[in-house]
Amino acid sequence: MPPDLEGLASIVIDCGYRLHRELGPGLLESAYEAIMADQLIRRGLRIERQKPIPIRYDGLELAEGFRADLLIERRLLIELKSVERLAPLHSKQVLTYLRLLDLPLGLLINFGGGTFKEGVRRIANGDLKR
Repeated sequence: MPPDLEGLASIVIDCGYRLHRELGPGLLESAYEAIMADQLIRRGLRIERQKPIPIRYDGLELAEGFRADLLIERRLLIELKSVERLAPLHSKQVLTYLRLLDLPLGLLINFGGGTFKEGVRRIANGDLKR
């Protein structure tokens, strides 16, 4: 049985920390995504990469409103970046994705910073007990 939401988040953060420590900043986002996905699969988690997410608005449905970088166990959204510094827009983007998916928690992880700690943001969408 997969871990609870906080357990999933801990596993992802641990994998991200190890990846940042061993490879450092500067790679393409797609490289970090592929390696993170592999590492999480090796830990027994179900991962969906670049999952198309539809948007429904006012009677219109767009089959691909956005693509989730990583969706862990269909419960935790991971948005990856490889930029020098996160912008406020990045957190807002994750919150919008969480609302569209009706998920309670997402992690915004930036591999472009000097340290892993400065590049991790927990984004909550309401009650985390869902």
